[in-house]
Amino acid sequence: MPIAFVLINAELGAENDLLNQLKTMNYVKYVYVLYGAYDLVVKIEAPDSETLKKTISSNIRQLKNVRSTLTMTVIE
Repeated sequence: MPIAFVLINAELGAENDLLNQLKTMNYVKYVYVLYGAYDLVVKIEAPDSETLKKTISSNIRQLKNVRSTLTMTVIE
């Protein structure tokens, strides 16, 4: 099962709104709001790599208040 962590930079003040949107998405297992260089971290577990890719590129990255992302795919 492919797993990835996505670090998100959000528009100022939009962290909680994004948190609530991300929690409702399929394949999103955990969402945390952070202090530091990134505003949120999301753990995704998908049944296959194509679903993982679509979840990140078509769902998460397209959210209105997402400024940028950094994806780290787990290899082991």
